[in-house]
Amino acid sequence: MKSLTHDEKRQIFEQHFLFGKLSAGEIDSLLGYTRVEQYPAGRKIFDKGSPGQSLMAVLRGNIKISSLSSDRKEVVFRIINAGEVFGEIAALDGEERSADAAAMTDCELLVLSRSDFLRMLEDRANLCMILLRTLCQRLRQTTEQVEDVMFCDLKSRVAKALLQLVESVGLHSRSVELHVSQRELGNMAVGSRESVNKILQNWHRHGLIDLGKASILIHNIDAFRRVILSGDANWLPAPNIGGVTDNHLLRRNKSSNAGRVRESLAKGDLAHTSQLISSPYCRM
Repeated sequence: MKSLTHDEKRQIFEQHFLFGKLSAGEIDSLLGYTRVEQYPAGRKIFDKGSPGQSLMAVLRGNIKISSLSSDRKEVVFRIINAGEVFGEIAALDGEERSADAAAMTDCELLVLSRSDFLRMLEDRANLCMILLRTLCQRLRQTTEQVEDVMFCDLKSRVAKALLQLVESVGLHSRSVELHVSQRELGNMAVGSRESVNKILQNWHRHGLIDLGKASILIHNIDAFRRVILSGDANWLPAPNIGGVTDNHLLRRNKSSNAGRVRESLAKGDLAHTSQLISSPYCRM
């Protein structure tokens, strides 16, 4: 991975939600006592319980913040993207890391020691307020995640996790390909890979998504958000026709209806898509 130049790092700082509030001279000084670290995909950055003596800003790549149970089951709290910071809790209170951090992709991080970070915050009430808002936002996200696990079914949690990934990568096109494995998605939604696979295969059969190797292609983001989160995608078993299920007729109608769903998604016709999804021949 090619390292960033001094000017590239300076530009990232100037555009950063927190460091961008510093003056040009302060940014140059800050760059003087920060260091850049590179991590390949899959490499652990720090462990839960390890000393928290630094704050990290993501220059490139994506970071997974997670925790493992005693039986090695993982739950993913959030994905940190380029332009965001992490490790701020331990950097503020000097206690141990509250979760694990690992590189999801090849990453480049800017590391700021706790002492330099605290010195930067002295007499800078605006930076403190920005950091407090960031902490409050993450606390709200954690509370919402607990509520989702308690009150939402797995299908809703998987859909929400996919939409959060779409928002985190900042893409604005109609369709988007997410590079995430089904196991990682299950860890985000707090469900097994097998259960997540059944849900994704169902959505695939209905033309909402395509599945690749460690990737998921959503054909139409707006349609996916409306159809999935509105509850229209809670498909029921296929009905009996005249008291007897005609399997050949059902397969033929499901196949043709799935094609119409894809066409409707491509046109962005959300109302028609919902009608097709609600069709008895489209339900599984």
